[in-house]
Amino acid sequence: MEDKKNESGTFLVKILFRQRETWQGQVTWAEENKTVSFRSALELLRLLDEAGEKGSRTWEDARHS
Repeated sequence: MEDKKNESGTFLVKILFRQRETWQGQVTWAEENKTVSFRSALELLRLLDEAGEKGSRTWEDARHS
């Protein structure tokens, strides 16, 4: 397992809606200039966690802002 202690990233989170007791919106990874939509707070956390992983299909397929 790789040590990720010193890695950091900058993310802009835009909440568009609040439905079914959670958030929906978009998150932009500033360093990579990539934006991904999310449908829940849990999905947002998963995206943030995956951001540094190599081979993360979600971020690789993300559209550029």
